[in-house]
Amino acid sequence: MAQITNTYSQYDAKGEREDLSDIIYSISPTDTPFMSNVGKNKATAVYHEWQTDALAAAASDNHQVEGDEVAFNAMTATTRVGNRTQISRKAVIVSGTLEAVSKAGRNNEMAYQISKASKELKRDMETTLLLNQAPVTGNDTTARKLAGIETWIATNTNKASAGSPTPADPTGDGTDVRVVGTQRAFTEAQLKDVVKKCWDSGGDPSMIMLGSFNKQKLSGFTGGSTRFDPAENKRLVASVDIYESDFGALTAVPNRFQQARSAYVLQPDMWAVSFLRDFQLADLAQSGDAQKKFLLAEYTLESRNQAASGGIFDLTTS
Repeated sequence: MAQITNTYSQYDAKGEREDLSDIIYSISPTDTPFMSNVGKNKATAVYHEWQTDALAAAASDNHQVEGDEVAFNAMTATTRVGNRTQISRKAVIVSGTLEAVSKAGRNNEMAYQISKASKELKRDMETTLLLNQAPVTGNDTTARKLAGIETWIATNTNKASAGSPTPADPTGDGTDVRVVGTQRAFTEAQLKDVVKKCWDSGGDPSMIMLGSFNKQKLSGFTGGSTRFDPAENKRLVASVDIYESDFGALTAVPNRFQQARSAYVLQPDMWAVSFLRDFQLADLAQSGDAQKKFLLAEYTLESRNQAASGGIFDLTTS
């Protein structure tokens, strides 16, 4: 059918109002599983320190003669370790005109941008805490950096056997990075090995944290059972969210911001984020026709005792 001659249509008209939804859609992830599950502590200096200790090994020959003179055991000092605080921030500037005009999806542009920036800052912090990054002391021209989780986990590990240079664990005090090796597929045997090592060291891990690819690998582990899904349910269960090990249940948590080639076996209460300055929003001096604000946090990673946790490293990611 053809349009009748001289029909005045919307293609010809002027002054039509725009149809712009009053909702802004975003699928950018904002979950930060590590920060959400570990402890929170207070730092009071740019080098935050704490102490670790351990009991003497259990002895099988602790039998004494009746009436014997007491011999004193040798005392062992605590170990003093620490980490540098790091400053992370997000800054926002919004012109006076933009704040004044009518907008779709938000009334206050500054408030909207600050909300976005706060989520971005948490994502940056989560990523930093989980880096294979050694600490940087910093100076007037160099920013301080904290030591990430991969520089701490050293006692209970399963790593590649080959690589150039040869893969190696860090010293475990956050002072040096992990030397990566040739990537290999994630297996249940590797996971069981690290969970056992954690338990033997005195740990009680309750979480497995890993990237998306290796989370799907873990969901393929069968343990000691076979899965059955009745056909009438019309539902196929293809995930493992709780891994029941010989030493307790561990929750499997995917993390978008960690090192994808690593899987961490964590005892969350043995880790904390320590804040020298907690999240804060501050105004900057106005020097033009614009509002200026910034969000800031100064924080570090506290590894209360890395031997309670472990890691499987050098894993394939695709």
